[in-house]
Amino acid sequence: MLRTVTMSDVARAAGVSPMTVSNVVNGRPGVSEAVRRRVLEQIEATGYRMNAAARQLRSGRSGVIGLAVPELDRPYFGALGSHITRVAKDAGYRIAVEETGAGEAGEIDAIQLSQSLQYDGLILSSVNMDLRKIGGVQSFPIVLLGERDNPTGADHIALPNVEGARAVTRHLAERGARRIAYVGGPSTEAVSIFSLRREGFEAGLADAGLEVPRGGEDPLRFETQLITMEEGRRAGWQIAESPQLPDAVFAITDTVALGVVRGLADRGVRVPEDLLVAGFDDVPESEYLVPSLTTVAPDHEWTARRAVELLLARMEKPSRTGNEERAPFTVAIRESTGG
Repeated sequence: MLRTVTMSDVARAAGVSPMTVSNVVNGRPGVSEAVRRRVLEQIEATGYRMNAAARQLRSGRSGVIGLAVPELDRPYFGALGSHITRVAKDAGYRIAVEETGAGEAGEIDAIQLSQSLQYDGLILSSVNMDLRKIGGVQSFPIVLLGERDNPTGADHIALPNVEGARAVTRHLAERGARRIAYVGGPSTEAVSIFSLRREGFEAGLADAGLEVPRGGEDPLRFETQLITMEEGRRAGWQIAESPQLPDAVFAITDTVALGVVRGLADRGVRVPEDLLVAGFDDVPESEYLVPSLTTVAPDHEWTARRAVELLLARMEKPSRTGNEERAPFTVAIRESTGG
């Protein structure tokens, strides 16, 4: 039978007291760098593992933060989750991921599960939940991600949807495009990436002195019911078969843009030779596509860091006033627009 390595074992091996080992494992000040390194070396050498249950009893915290996202297989949320996991680990926390399916029931379940499992808090990317159902954020720390109006006292981080779409549309116009197609989700009056990125697209057209469609049929608008590559591919087929090929395409996400490029290629339309294509999100795949994809690049590292920082601040001071913040961005100019 294997013997469990204790904190006292580590202390003896490192030539320090058990209290010093405890201070190192819990990140407390007052330990010299040389001693800290020696203790960490012995922790690795002995295979010591902190008793999580005992730690929770002493600190009142589990060391686990929940992350609830609509879909695990969407490149954007995969990239964001990776950033948040790394930032949380640096802060001494682990991440438990939950997929909500972009539905209210799934989002409510994620909150309830996080509470029942006694996570220290939750980072929630909300799509369809009535946020008024969250209740008091002082009793359970929550940071919201997404584009919904936030009637709660929770901290909220949004993407630069309007600003980013506006900037990349201006970029397409600066590259000489005059007929710019829009590939996005269904029309909606609710605040969402669909409505906000469409708003930014139209503002970019206006900035460039191009006609902004007002009502009626728009031959340069191609709706997708889902934000998937397959829906983007279908839109690419439609664009390629249009009576008059547009000069450029702005797709609502990189996922859709990747499908658009594939659909255009299926019909013999070349990017960027025959038309330009740009997306939004700067998922890792966009840089490796042939041609590489021009895209709005929100600062994912900043978003992850601020989400964790705001959650930790809420944990320390539950009564603090919630922040409304927006991620910074750049336009990553690549081969799909001749970059």
